[in-house]
Amino acid sequence: MSEQKLTRDDLYSLEKYAEVRQDFRSEVMEQKKTRVLKLGEHASLHFENRMIMQYQIQEMLRIERIFEAEAIQEELDTYNPMIPDGSNWKVTFMIEYVDENERKIALEKLLGVEDRVWVSVEGHDRVFAIADEDLERANETKTSSVHFLRFELTPEMIASARSGGSISVGIDHDYLREQASPVTEVLRQSLVEDLA
Repeated sequence: MSEQKLTRDDLYSLEKYAEVRQDFRSEVMEQKKTRVLKLGEHASLHFENRMIMQYQIQEMLRIERIFEAEAIQEELDTYNPMIPDGSNWKVTFMIEYVDENERKIALEKLLGVEDRVWVSVEGHDRVFAIADEDLERANETKTSSVHFLRFELTPEMIASARSGGSISVGIDHDYLREQASPVTEVLRQSLVEDLA
């Protein structure tokens, strides 16, 4: 089923959210667990969806005590672009190094890595990420440790994935080559739910 963008009508009031938060949070955390893919020691892909983005918005509204219509709309406008549109997967890509010096060196070496992350549906070519459409996160000397990626799929790829085709994911950069081939069946099924 294709994902729908969130509207104010989809959100809980602050009062209602306080009542349902614990159960909703448990459900979201369970889903998030199945939608994170570690690629090697230092990279992970977090496949976003409607429920996860609703949780992000609800938490922002709760923490900031936001209840004005205009401010709620700002949060919706911020997070809605991360919800898959039925023909794509949307991902938060994280590069993680505990040691600050090691991270600094790695981010310099990994310049451009966000454009070298790919997905592949069985029987089809790799699709490389469209990175950071909202704002530029890298500069001339280093990449960022967080990127937002979109993988746009053809109708044929979607049909293959929906009919059981395996899905592989990887990074093809001079300083970082990792691959999950194929991804787990739990993740594959979850990703297929994002497709129209």
